[in-house]
Amino acid sequence: MEDNKLFSEFPPVSTEKWEEVINKDLKGADYDKKLMWHTIEGFNVKPYYRAENLEGLDYLESNPGEVPFTRGHQAGGNVWEVRQDIHVPDLAEANRIALGAVERGATSLGLCAKKVQSVDDLAVLLKGIYINAVSINFMCSDDYLGLLKLYVEYAQKNGYDPKELCGSTDFDMFRYALKHGRFHRGEEGDLAMAKELVEYAHEALPKFRVLTVGSNVLHNAGANIVQELGFGLAAANELVARLTDMGCKMEHVGRSIVLSVGVGSTYFMEIAKIRAARLLWSKIVEQYKPECDCPYKLFINATTSRWNQSVYDPYVNMLRSTTEAMSSAVAGADSISVLPFDNAYKEADDFGYRIARNQQLLLKEESYLDKIVDPAAGSYYIENLTDEIAKGAWEHFLKVEQAGGYCQALRAGLVQDEVMETARKRDLDIATRKTTILGTNQYPNLLEKMGEKIEKNGGCCCGGEQGDEVKVLPEYRGAEAFEQLRLETERAARRPKVFLLTYGNLTMRKARSGFATNFFGVAGYEIIDNPGFATPEEGARAALESGADVVVLCSSDDEYAELTEPVCKALKGRVKSLVLAGFPKEMVETYKGYGIDEFIHVKTNALDCLTKFQKLLLQ
Repeated sequence: MEDNKLFSEFPPVSTEKWEEVINKDLKGADYDKKLMWHTIEGFNVKPYYRAENLEGLDYLESNPGEVPFTRGHQAGGNVWEVRQDIHVPDLAEANRIALGAVERGATSLGLCAKKVQSVDDLAVLLKGIYINAVSINFMCSDDYLGLLKLYVEYAQKNGYDPKELCGSTDFDMFRYALKHGRFHRGEEGDLAMAKELVEYAHEALPKFRVLTVGSNVLHNAGANIVQELGFGLAAANELVARLTDMGCKMEHVGRSIVLSVGVGSTYFMEIAKIRAARLLWSKIVEQYKPECDCPYKLFINATTSRWNQSVYDPYVNMLRSTTEAMSSAVAGADSISVLPFDNAYKEADDFGYRIARNQQLLLKEESYLDKIVDPAAGSYYIENLTDEIAKGAWEHFLKVEQAGGYCQALRAGLVQDEVMETARKRDLDIATRKTTILGTNQYPNLLEKMGEKIEKNGGCCCGGEQGDEVKVLPEYRGAEAFEQLRLETERAARRPKVFLLTYGNLTMRKARSGFATNFFGVAGYEIIDNPGFATPEEGARAALESGADVVVLCSSDDEYAELTEPVCKALKGRVKSLVLAGFPKEMVETYKGYGIDEFIHVKTNALDCLTKFQKLLLQ
């Protein structure tokens, strides 16, 4: 049979030819500004990639299931654990939720073990759950070693072989330190506990992973991707280095670690991050010269982002976490935890758990992502992102090593300061709306009220006294500042009114009234839009009749010359603020002289501007 290559009749086109056409179409515009994506991680993403961009990427020669495991641990599929985390201290209630989750598709459970003090307590928590068929991941315990001993006793009592049971503990000395400002038992005490856990699990629960490195705590504090990955791997390496120095075998430590990553909504970047994590981990492990491949197989638990969840328009959170779960699945994460969509403002309920679980099940049962090994393989774009992220993360890893290791870097505040600086940049992008949080800082649902729906969200029950040994790294959500503005409006005795005085050119007045609606709507103000007025005086009279607090002039730059002075003359001193939508640079001082208080446009820091309006309108 003749082997005809598809499209062989078309001659190849060189990159130079493509660039020539692109530059022609740009008509003198700056290629770098128009087409390059300058990421917050500090590298540039091209508008397109070609086969030639794969040259020099050595890891591409490996297959799935082979070191460096960039393409995943599995050679014959892409099976991951569908994990449901249940942060419920009450043992009976947690069991009820867990049973429902397992019956409806969960293959892994995260269970709060704060109140587990005996085998009888475990019997309540695990009642009806076949622990040989489900991965059990214990969270929030004050004594993980004692908990594992109780678990072994429970397993033997109920006819299970502990050596065949899978699961983990979230013992994470670094996350605890970042949250509480101190190590739980002191640095040496925590390392001694880690050593005991590794040694006990090796003998009694060899399929259990007893050490967690939660780089998701960095993600949820605003870290960028290379910071999360570089610092997270530095933390994992610290455990390996310190515990092997204390006498543990590297093979035992390496296969005891879970890297718990946060996954945001930059879809392709997050795919590349997880692939880069395995690549760099292999680079780290080979320095310890292990006797088998087991330590290379870093177990990655991907958790959807809390940082980008919003209280307002909460169903958008479903869309965010769906793309995040898909990134995790395509990248070959070993287990995936999807946060309930309403996690930002209330404790999870059965509906929230169900949606979170079903998002993963759809990726398996409808999209068949568990049937395809490394779906991203060979993508010029993703492979180059993997390489760029790996390089950037490695620089952060080396920075920590040069500082004396992860514990020293935490004590010096190196990790915290870098993450908080990035968080400030991300906050500014949200404030100026370069970054969109749908329904929060852009395109709000003007009729939505969420104040009465917000419940006290205690989250997990892990407590502890605060210390000053380590600088605390606060976790937060990017939407919180805008949400606070709108919640203040909801609580106010009177909702401010914004009147849109539209005039002149139909296209421009509609565009600017839409912008103003969006701008003031994110603060929860009542917007009074209009079809347009024939004269400035007619618009001014209607504004006064409406009882508006703020009047926004919406027209074209040219027509502002005839609109602004008569409107300001009629309304100055009779409304709280006069605003002009746009920024006619040459006339700004003139219009200020007429009485315009504020100009709103695409470069306005919306958060700062609206904060000023809150002080003016809600006092």
